[in-house]
Amino acid sequence: MSQLNKDVVDLVWGRPSSGVSVSIFRRWAQGFVFSESELTALEQFEGGPCAVIAPVQAFLLKNVLFNRESSNWRQMPEEEQKMALCSTLSEILESVCSSTSTGFCLVTWAKGQSPHTSTQTITQAQSQTQDMPEPASSQPPQEHKRTVMSVAHLREEVLSLYHTWRGCCGVLLFLYSVILTKGIENIRNEIQDTMEPLIDPVHGHGSQSLVNLLITGHAVSNVWDGDRECSGMKLQGIHKQACVGFLTLMESLRYCKVGAFLKSPKFPIWILGSETHLSVFFTKEMSLVGPESPSEQARRVFQSFDPEGNGKSSSKLDPENLGIILLGPFLLEFFPDQDSGIPDSFPVYHYNGLKQSNHKERVEYVEGTALVLGFEDPMVRTDDTPVKRCLQTKWPYIELLWTTDRSPSLN
Repeated sequence: MSQLNKDVVDLVWGRPSSGVSVSIFRRWAQGFVFSESELTALEQFEGGPCAVIAPVQAFLLKNVLFNRESSNWRQMPEEEQKMALCSTLSEILESVCSSTSTGFCLVTWAKGQSPHTSTQTITQAQSQTQDMPEPASSQPPQEHKRTVMSVAHLREEVLSLYHTWRGCCGVLLFLYSVILTKGIENIRNEIQDTMEPLIDPVHGHGSQSLVNLLITGHAVSNVWDGDRECSGMKLQGIHKQACVGFLTLMESLRYCKVGAFLKSPKFPIWILGSETHLSVFFTKEMSLVGPESPSEQARRVFQSFDPEGNGKSSSKLDPENLGIILLGPFLLEFFPDQDSGIPDSFPVYHYNGLKQSNHKERVEYVEGTALVLGFEDPMVRTDDTPVKRCLQTKWPYIELLWTTDRSPSLN
C-alpha cells in the first residue's frame, strides 16, 4: 500500500504489534443506519464507533431541529433522512477542511465492492487481521479516493454516496474522508501525543482528539479554552465557540474542566461523555445558549476562584466570621433582580445510540423536563444519576424529571 494509506491507517489504528483486533475492527465496520423506532436517530450496534456516530447525531439534530421547516422533527421520510444525513456529513467535512485550495477528499468503495457485499468484506478483513499489521478493508486505497474542489460539488458527491455511508464500513469510510480532507500532517500538529491513535487499539474507543476533530474541526487533545503552557510545552485547547457542545462525567470526578467554548455552544445540543461511551442531550430551548448574563458571568468567575465549592471569606457576606461565602448569598447581594432568561422548566431529550442501552433494545429518545435553579433547593431534589452529574458541570443545580420509569443511561 502507498505511504499515504499507511499513514492514515497508523493515525487511526496505531501500530499494535499483533495487528488490529478482529473484534474491534468488526465493531467499527457499520454504516450510518437510522433507527426504525426513532426516525431521526442513528443506531450503534456495538461499543466503539460512538466517537463518530454521536457527533454526527448531534449535528444531525441541529439541522433537523433548527434548519428544517417541518414542525414534527421526529417524523422524517426516507428521502428526508437521506438529505439530512448527507448535509450533516458535508457540514463536518467543510468544518475540518484546512484550505479549500486543497479540496475535499471522499474515500469510497473499490469498483465491484459495495455495501451489498458487506458480509464477505468483513469476513475477508477478519481473516487478514490475524496475519497483517492492519485490516485490509480499513485501508483507503489511493485509487478509491475522490477529490472535489468546491463546496457545491462536495454536497453533490456526498449525496450521491448515500448508500456507501449507510452500508458496511460507512462510518470508517467517512472517518477516512475526514482525515484526508483535514490533512494527516495538520492532524499530527494538533494532537498532543502523536503516538496515540484516534481509535484505542485495546478497547476500541475513540480518542478525545477524534471527538474534538468532528465537533470543532481541530484534533486537539484538550477541552479547555485556548492554549496553555506546561513546563515550556504548549498544550492546545479549543479556540472558538462550537456549534454543538461537549460535557463529560470526568469533570464531575475532577479529572478535567471543560471550557466555555464547548460548554456554551451555539445550539442547545451537548455530547455527553462517560468513561466509555458518548450520548447526546438536547432541547429546543435556545435561551440556554443565549449571551451570558452578568449574574451567570459572576457565577462562573466565583466558581473559578472556588473550584472546590468551599465558599470564600468576606466580612460583609460572612457576618458570623466563619471565613466562608456561599454562592447563593453572593448572587443575591450583587444581583438581586437578575433574571437569567432561562425558563423555570423546559422539555429535554436524551439520545443513546447503543441498542442494548435502550428500553427493549429500541433506539428512542428519552423525554424529560429540566428545571435549572439559581442555587440549591433541598425541596426540589430528583435523582442522582451519571446523566445528572454530567449536566451539573454546566448547570450546578439542574433537576431532571424523566417520563420513563428509569433514567437514561450514559453508557
